[in-house]
Amino acid sequence: MPSKAKTGKKLVIVESPAKSKTIAKYLGEGFIVEASIGHIRDLPQPSELPAELKKTSVGKFAVDIDHDFKPYYVVSPDKKKKVTELKAALKDADELYLATDGDREGEAIAWHLLEVLKPKVPVYRMTFGEITKEAIQRAMGNLRDVDQDLVDAQETRRVLDRLYGYEISPVLWRKVARGLSAGRVQSVVTRMVVDRERERMAFKAASYWDLTGQFGAESGSFKAKLAAVDGAKVATGRDFNDNGELTSRNVAHLNEELATSLAAGLQNADFRVRSVDTKPYTRRPAAPFTTSTLQQEAGRKLRFSSKSTMQIAQRLYENGYITYMRTDSSALSDEAVTAARRQASELYGPEYVPQSPRVYSNKAANAQEAHEAIRPAGDSFRTPAQVAKQLSGDEFRLYELIWKRTVASQMGDAKGSTATIRLGAVSTDGRDAEFSASGTVITFPGFLAAYEEGKDETRGDDDSDEARRLPNVAKDDSLTATDIQAVGHETSPPPRYTEASLTAELEKKGIGRPSTYASTISTIQDRGYVRKQGSALVPSWIAFSVIRLLEQHFSDYVDYEFTADMEGDLDKIANGQEAGASWLRHFYFGEDSDPGLLSIVNNLGEIDAREINSIPITDEITLRVGKFGPYLESSAAVVDPKTGEIVESARANVPEDLAPDELTAAKAIELMETAAPEERVLGTDPHTGHTVVAKNGRYGAYVTEIIPEMTDEELAKQPVEYYKNGKPKPPKKPVKAKPRTGSLFKSMTVESVTLDEALQLMSLPRALGEDAEGNLITVQNGRFGPYLKKGTDSRSIGSEEEIFTITLEQALEIYSQPKQRGARAAVPPLAEFGPDPVSEKNIVVKEGRFGPYITDGITNITVPRATSLEELTREQAVELLAEKRAKGPVKRTATRKAPAKKKATAKK
Repeated sequence: MPSKAKTGKKLVIVESPAKSKTIAKYLGEGFIVEASIGHIRDLPQPSELPAELKKTSVGKFAVDIDHDFKPYYVVSPDKKKKVTELKAALKDADELYLATDGDREGEAIAWHLLEVLKPKVPVYRMTFGEITKEAIQRAMGNLRDVDQDLVDAQETRRVLDRLYGYEISPVLWRKVARGLSAGRVQSVVTRMVVDRERERMAFKAASYWDLTGQFGAESGSFKAKLAAVDGAKVATGRDFNDNGELTSRNVAHLNEELATSLAAGLQNADFRVRSVDTKPYTRRPAAPFTTSTLQQEAGRKLRFSSKSTMQIAQRLYENGYITYMRTDSSALSDEAVTAARRQASELYGPEYVPQSPRVYSNKAANAQEAHEAIRPAGDSFRTPAQVAKQLSGDEFRLYELIWKRTVASQMGDAKGSTATIRLGAVSTDGRDAEFSASGTVITFPGFLAAYEEGKDETRGDDDSDEARRLPNVAKDDSLTATDIQAVGHETSPPPRYTEASLTAELEKKGIGRPSTYASTISTIQDRGYVRKQGSALVPSWIAFSVIRLLEQHFSDYVDYEFTADMEGDLDKIANGQEAGASWLRHFYFGEDSDPGLLSIVNNLGEIDAREINSIPITDEITLRVGKFGPYLESSAAVVDPKTGEIVESARANVPEDLAPDELTAAKAIELMETAAPEERVLGTDPHTGHTVVAKNGRYGAYVTEIIPEMTDEELAKQPVEYYKNGKPKPPKKPVKAKPRTGSLFKSMTVESVTLDEALQLMSLPRALGEDAEGNLITVQNGRFGPYLKKGTDSRSIGSEEEIFTITLEQALEIYSQPKQRGARAAVPPLAEFGPDPVSEKNIVVKEGRFGPYITDGITNITVPRATSLEELTREQAVELLAEKRAKGPVKRTATRKAPAKKKATAKK
């Protein structure tokens, strides 16, 4: 058979269309660049497996657990057309270049392409850390084969996550709530947020006092703080533990009385300088960005979420502005070091650049991947001003941040001096009081001329040296004292995690991979385990239940060290030091005294769901996590004042915006005392005999009827069904009749609604009659108020009360008028948050057809279901708009009508 004729074409496959367009500019003639658009195949749901596999060892996970955990992959339905296109392009090519990203994920995509396309031409693996002409040329000179160790590591992770999720999640469904999920990293991250909230709940504040004063010398005045009394250091917040106990010895713990009397006794005291200490100050620049530090700093400085940061960085990388954005490395290439030093010298002067280049090494636990740090692309950097017109607002801000950090990393140290003045006097009651003041003066800014790293919130007293110049004083100089005041303080609980501080802690502990932090933090919010309160991450009560169950029955799988060690093992697989199949076998089946996941799941024993979902708040009040949300329940007997009988325990709903650490014993008692009656019996429906009650539900007050269960006698009278062999079938459980319900009008309450009103509400929608064409017209209440309905034509009416008074004639009159669109009076916004930092337009929340949405007049984003309008903050609104902008406009595919087929002409 003759060999295929050479075409001169070379097919290059990357992941994304944006990346393909950028690369195409730098490749020579004959190269065709196509995008796979991510993974082309994955593990299917077990329910989607062929029937012959469902009862085999593949059936439970779509992974063959009896044969080295071999995955059963299928081409995703939405990728079948793409695979066909790639195969067609490959037929005309002489060579295939797999140019997906150089990390594990990219290596796996390249391997899947190789497996599915089955090329018969030479195949080359090409990787690059940036999309520039120089980088592409270097990559063409360093071609290699697909790295099977990296593929094995990624495949092991994928199978591991399937085993973990599919074995543990069903336990959560049975014991906590349907729809919950467990994940190898997701559950551990959720535990970290829950643990921090537990610390805040257990925290007991301690109070302490000190003094401040203004002191003057001939050369100027300065503010100082009390440091010691009678030689003993004055207690500060750092001297107390979280139980409010003083842990430091030989310190002076001042209360209000002692501090106030000391301040009074020092009003006319003779203050003198006791010592002046000056030390040199040196500060080094921060290392260039890794994935983790970029997410942290973008969160602090730009208020971007981790997810938004990575979306924007992805676009900057794919369009050739920055290097690859998923990396653990803080190292720079020789070309990048030269570019940064040259630019720093040009912009700030040669004195701002040290003689030798700075070299940075990784500090994170389990640092991996041989990528370079995140920096501007190219062997020479474009300044922010040079790219400003080519980037969107958020893209420019992130590029500028990366550029500043990179250039600053190769600049000189900031230098100066820190002076500390100790001064003191003896009060009228004989106590010796010593004050202290510190100030740092920067004499050479060095890298600070370009960039200064942000900081997360910390606990304790802020004793950092202020950037201030203290007056020139000497020992024994006399000082005048004014405004000496006693100041009270309270210790603060551990600050809640923000996305930035949580990312930093994850990296420190070696949990997960920095490249997945953004998606993990986004997932725990989407699942309802965590919500944002400003920038702080607050766990939900359901997260407490989930973590409690996992801690009690799957302790290793939410243990921080165990999870970090697992990452280390997966890194060994990536380095070829261990085989993925044998590691998975040990993880799932266990070995010797080490039980595997399967053994733990099969020997769980009895799990008390009520105990898992209960958290004591006081001796008598317990928080329960129920089907419709958290509520409080009192164990104290409640006596009906009319009958004197003991009735069901009192309950109270917990406000959704109340953080767990805010549910104190006092708050719980308040909620119980002010709770509206959960249920009020209104009477009996004279037509059905059913009891009618008014209730306070999660989504508002409503009325409903109680349909009694069938008695044993009624069940026995049900007709019997038989099998074909004549044997009777077991009696079926009767389908429960759906009770009629009706939401209360705004003017009604559970306490005031009457039986007659309830029966009217439950009768809705109300039929008014038919129009001339026989179309039925009804009136009902909806989310946006009362309205008429005729087929698909709806018309609003005035008030809720009109629902029961409007006549057919009035309805026909309304329908005789043209339907008004947009002619109603402007509805005021539901909330306003001031100008957006990017568009500078006013941010408002409006009610839309599909629910409330946030808009600045340019970008719209729906308010997440998990976020109530009451708890929506300006920071969240700004962040949601930023994330929507980061995704870019929705691309709508134009649909073309197929040309009409010509009618065949009959043969004559």
